[in-house]
Amino acid sequence: MKRTRAVLIGDIVRRYLREEGLETPLNEYRLVHSWEETVGRGVAAYTRNIYIRNQVLYVHVVSPALRQNLQMCREQLVNRLNQNVGAQIIVDIVFH
Repeated sequence: MKRTRAVLIGDIVRRYLREEGLETPLNEYRLVHSWEETVGRGVAAYTRNIYIRNQVLYVHVVSPALRQNLQMCREQLVNRLNQNVGAQIIVDIVFH
């Protein structure tokens, strides 16, 4: 039996996820779960109900002072979160 060109298993999995429409939900899940790693445990302790809708990350912040600080570095957080996932998943963050 003659061998054909080898294909990496990671490429096969990515192609399957893309074809089945599962790539975006998986990346969104990974981004939401990277929130604590990105902002740190101290900040994450004051945040709740993190979810993505229409490429916007929504985060409920229980401290008004922290909400204001996070608002000021929103662009950097968007970039860092997208880098953690390795794809452009969100374009904005709304803190409420």
